[in-house]
Amino acid sequence: MNRITKRKSRILLSIGMFAIASTQIISQYIGISDLTRGSLTGIGIGMLLIGLIFGNFRSAYSN
Repeated sequence: MNRITKRKSRILLSIGMFAIASTQIISQYIGISDLTRGSLTGIGIGMLLIGLIFGNFRSAYSN
């Protein structure tokens, strides 16, 4: 599978963290169903994993 750029992987990581955090905050104040809460948390974890696994984090000076 193709590698994604460092910029896109950072965007995926930040959106994933935001999705997980916002789900936790929203569920604290507003009663949402377990399906919605689990789906949003799963999407956030998925974005984090995609950003980490397929991201191009090698530096320009590595061999």
